[in-house]
Amino acid sequence: MPEKRVTVASKVGLHARPAATVAKAAAAQPVAVKIAKAGGDPVAAGSVLNLMTLAAGYGDEVIISAEGEGAEAAVDAIAELVATDLDA
Repeated sequence: MPEKRVTVASKVGLHARPAATVAKAAAAQPVAVKIAKAGGDPVAAGSVLNLMTLAAGYGDEVIISAEGEGAEAAVDAIAELVATDLDA
C-alpha cells in the first residue's frame, strides 16, 4: 500500500477551504484515499468533516495512503495538494 508523509502547508491547516479542496480531489480519485496525523487513526480523505476532525494544523505531518490500482498516483496527487498553501 503506497503511503507518503507530508507537512501541511496551508496556514489554516486542513480546515475550511483547504479541507474542501483536498476532499474534492480525494473523492475524485479511482481509489479510496486515507489520511492520518502521525500516530493517529486514518480517516477517509474524501470527506471535509473527516479532514476537519483530524485537527491537522500548519506544519503538522500527515500520512496519506491508498490501496488498489492507481493508488500511487492518487497518493501523489493528494500529497501535492496538502504540501501546497491552499489558502494563499
